[in-house]
Amino acid sequence: MHLGIDLGGTKIEIIALGDDGAELLRRRVATPQGDYAGTLAAMAGLVRAAEAELGGTGTVGIGTPGALSRVTGRLKNSNSLVLNGQPLLEDLQDWLQRPLRIANDANCFALSEATDGAAAGAEVVFGAILGTGVGAGVVVAGRALTGPNGIAGEWGHNPLPWPTAAELPGAACYCGRHGCLETWLSGPGLRQQHALATGEDVPPPQLVTRAAAGDAACERSLQDYEQRLARGLAHVINLLDPEVIVLGGGLSNLDRLYVNVPKLWGQWVFSDRVDTRLVRNRYGDSSGVRGAAWLGKG
Repeated sequence: MHLGIDLGGTKIEIIALGDDGAELLRRRVATPQGDYAGTLAAMAGLVRAAEAELGGTGTVGIGTPGALSRVTGRLKNSNSLVLNGQPLLEDLQDWLQRPLRIANDANCFALSEATDGAAAGAEVVFGAILGTGVGAGVVVAGRALTGPNGIAGEWGHNPLPWPTAAELPGAACYCGRHGCLETWLSGPGLRQQHALATGEDVPPPQLVTRAAAGDAACERSLQDYEQRLARGLAHVINLLDPEVIVLGGGLSNLDRLYVNVPKLWGQWVFSDRVDTRLVRNRYGDSSGVRGAAWLGKG
């Protein structure tokens, strides 16, 4: 069996999958706030309890909100600040006395959908998370790419491609630059752009509802979003030429994206035809923990 741990800021979830992807067990506990040792103990406790309940030992993969530094081997870029600078993989391996595998949550999302989700069977898969932030993962031949710098798939911190004069320099990003895709394509980014255009603060779900009811300003904001997403994904297609692009995160629930964005991206893709498919995720919020479990299988 394959055990996956999704280490989140408020909860730690474990899942056990069979080789066929069948869910054997799922449990979750609250994340000990500001307590690194407590977090290790909680993760190790979930693994031991799951294996005791199922009567066997499994591979273990961990999905984290950050990535391992290639310089120090310690976690970096985590929004759970207590984890940054910690040798998470080393320490948990000591606790469990076995080798483990670790990847960031976007890679786990992409791996889940490429293994037995919406992109199952595709050779090259790009999984993009459009939520509070923007992240992405790349899977080739069933394996999540990490790269020598541990940043493969860091799509959200590239600039918006083919910007207009009005889009420059773009909003400030927490990474220290301006105009990152995350500032345009995240939920907060969409909300901010609508507010700048209209002076009205409207959450994305209301934007969709009001656009469907004929609100021209909301419709314009959604069309602008779709065009920017099309440019961002066209850049990906030009670089990777994936068979499938899977969307996750809250904005992946916008049905219109799957119709409108592929109609737009061809004008920026360097090809006379675009056969890449844009699809909604199959497992939603469960993709992270399922992808963590599949890490151990590879």
